[in-house]
Amino acid sequence: MSPKKRQNDSETGGKNKKEKRGELAVINSDLRDESLQKGMRDAWQRKESYSNGSVQLDCEPFPHCQITHFLQSESFVESLQAELFQLNFNSKSNDLYKFQQSDDLRERREHHISQIRSVIFGEFRLWLSEVLQVDLEAIVDISCAKYEHTDVLLCHDDELEGRRVAFILYLVPPWELTDGGTLDLFSTDEHCQPVNIAKSLLPRWNSLVFFEVSPVSFHQVAEVLTEGKCRLSLSGWFHGHSLPRPPRYMEPPVPRHTHIPRDESVIFDWVNEMYLDPRYQARVQQEFEDSSEICLPSFLQEEKFRQVRSALQSSEIQWERRGPPNKRCYSCADMQNVPSCLKECWELLSSEPFFILLSNLTGLRLHYLAQCDDEDESDDEKSDTENEDEERSTQAEGSSCAADASSAEKKAKGPPTYVGKLRRWARGDYTLLHDSVKREYGLDLQLHMGCAGWKAEFGGFTSYIAHDEDEELLTVYPEDNSLALVYRDKDTLKFIKHINNSSSAHLSAPNTTAFYDFCFNYYE
Repeated sequence: MSPKKRQNDSETGGKNKKEKRGELAVINSDLRDESLQKGMRDAWQRKESYSNGSVQLDCEPFPHCQITHFLQSESFVESLQAELFQLNFNSKSNDLYKFQQSDDLRERREHHISQIRSVIFGEFRLWLSEVLQVDLEAIVDISCAKYEHTDVLLCHDDELEGRRVAFILYLVPPWELTDGGTLDLFSTDEHCQPVNIAKSLLPRWNSLVFFEVSPVSFHQVAEVLTEGKCRLSLSGWFHGHSLPRPPRYMEPPVPRHTHIPRDESVIFDWVNEMYLDPRYQARVQQEFEDSSEICLPSFLQEEKFRQVRSALQSSEIQWERRGPPNKRCYSCADMQNVPSCLKECWELLSSEPFFILLSNLTGLRLHYLAQCDDEDESDDEKSDTENEDEERSTQAEGSSCAADASSAEKKAKGPPTYVGKLRRWARGDYTLLHDSVKREYGLDLQLHMGCAGWKAEFGGFTSYIAHDEDEELLTVYPEDNSLALVYRDKDTLKFIKHINNSSSAHLSAPNTTAFYDFCFNYYE
């Protein structure tokens, strides 16, 4: 063999060994450059932007950084991706998200998963601690997520006790803005509440994003719109001392109103006569008392229903967006600027005769003319208690005091009241569970319009769940001219599921760009 040939073989062999060493090292060697680290550290401390080759650091709307070519070896990245696709993924869905997630990766033994875990837990954590000048603990949460068509993670701040820095490593095919799935960062107002999307980061193969977890680190994974690609990523949190959090902002309470005086003719003019029959009302009430919910189809008279449905398409209506996006995202009508037909429907639902009708349909005391069986039962119990022996008199007195307190509480509440909204629901709209909702008893009413042919897979349904549990108690699906009544107790919460992209074909038809509901809450 010629010397030249041996030299080429020697160079090739050296190159292969170098590639293998690079694969084991994993992290891009550029990140070890001291001047780059100093530049990032200074910019992070001063809350300024910094750019150097593969690193893009920005502090608006909150401190974050995107590193391209994070891992040194392309072959390692490809092997890692292949191993991750072999994991068992669990479908996860609630008010906040819909995607697939693996189990915790801290115990996985696959070769490349084990390597990337070691590097993130060790070398990268130490590098990040030095750059950010933050003590990061060796405890790291890490898992793998798959986002496919219509999957989404809505606006949240990632704040849980001990979380200090969040990170995401993307293992995606070539990705475009039209594919969705961007990491959206939100600006915030003076109350530390999210306002608008200020920046969107596009997922890129072998890129890593990290950001500071803080009271203003609101972000989301936009809905994946493409049907042919999978947004695969490794993500988690480094733990450390949490940043100070300002007092939680509480939204001002929504004003409540008593019924408006109207003649009972408003009921006869608007409501399907079937629901005005006392015998039918008694059957409805029995079913409602058994299950605390009921749906009444064809509730409005057909002609009135057609008028309302048509009026909802009027350009006269001023629709106002309701936020903040970590709690809700939909449009609400300004009732001062709506066609007369919609005002009349609103007046129906807030009128005194309607309060009486609801009392007859549900057995709730929403009007002083409604029967109150509780009082009769209390009188009987009191009579029985008076006849008991002296040994139990103390308990009886205590029970009487509790009853008096309960009665006083009911009197303190004053007359029955309501809160109402006329809402428009389009693609991307939703409501989320949140801590600032006052937990109390109430009757929820929804009267849906313009949702003929709506499918459950589109989202937009109302889900009731038990407090602090994932168990779904009840689902109310949009149905044209159907009145849904649900009695909600203090331990029951509700949300409207995110309306996803699969609804696009349905909502692109003429006069069906959205559906609507009159949403009222009544309180005894």
